[in-house]
Amino acid sequence: MRDSRRARLILGVLLTAALVILTVDHRTGDDSPLSPLRAAGAWVFGTAEQFGGGVVRPVGTFVRAILSAPSAEERIRALREENAKLRTGLLAGKLDTARSNELKKLLGLAGAGGYKIVPANVVARRGQPGFEDAVQIDAGTADGVQTEMTVLNGDGLVGRVIHAAARTSTVVLLSDPASAAGARLERGKEIGVVHGVGEHGRLVQFRLLDSTAPLTRGGRIVSFGSQNGRPYVPGVPIGVIERVESTPGELTRIAYARPYADLTALDVVGVVVDGPKRDPRDTVLPPKEGSR
Repeated sequence: MRDSRRARLILGVLLTAALVILTVDHRTGDDSPLSPLRAAGAWVFGTAEQFGGGVVRPVGTFVRAILSAPSAEERIRALREENAKLRTGLLAGKLDTARSNELKKLLGLAGAGGYKIVPANVVARRGQPGFEDAVQIDAGTADGVQTEMTVLNGDGLVGRVIHAAARTSTVVLLSDPASAAGARLERGKEIGVVHGVGEHGRLVQFRLLDSTAPLTRGGRIVSFGSQNGRPYVPGVPIGVIERVESTPGELTRIAYARPYADLTALDVVGVVVDGPKRDPRDTVLPPKEGSR
């Protein structure tokens, strides 16, 4: 009981002293005799606050990083998906541009030769009984395609249709060893036969029927044409002679030509559903290198 009274007395004295000190300090303003004490207190408590903030701030940053990690992963994942879509779109744009250019070349060649064509895309490389080198295209009888029709692209002769379904067809390439097409030399009447020799389509063999006719490197070959334009229409560029074999005593002459059409990388092709009214002769051949 006595301790409680003493404690209350001491607390009352301290409160009275605090009120007196605050009153004196407030009324005297900047000239207060308590200014040094106030500055010292501000420095002590300010330093403590800065120290506490320096300790707590990294902890808070770490906690916020932990809490935001899932959303950061989601943003990174979204950005990666967006980049993948952009790359895919860019690739598709390049493919569309390349195919558009091939189609323009194809239509230009068909127009120059007077060929009525059905454009198609090569969708698969496939084997066929009796043939080694054939492709499948996405056009068939529903589009007017029939067997024994000429197939070409914007560069030259590709092959002929050997099977036609409603929506797809099989084309045997000029490079197939079992393939044969009538051909002739540019600016001449000398005729021969072009055979595939494999070699991944890099070369075809041209056998000239007249062994006395001149046959030189750089000579150009076009299709001679078949009766009623099937399987081959006339005037389609075939290739350029790269080498001539010596065949003394033979009734024919043999040369090897590089096809105009890249038979290893076919994409857009055209099936000739109606041949030209007249033989275009050499008008479809591209300009010679160096003459542009």
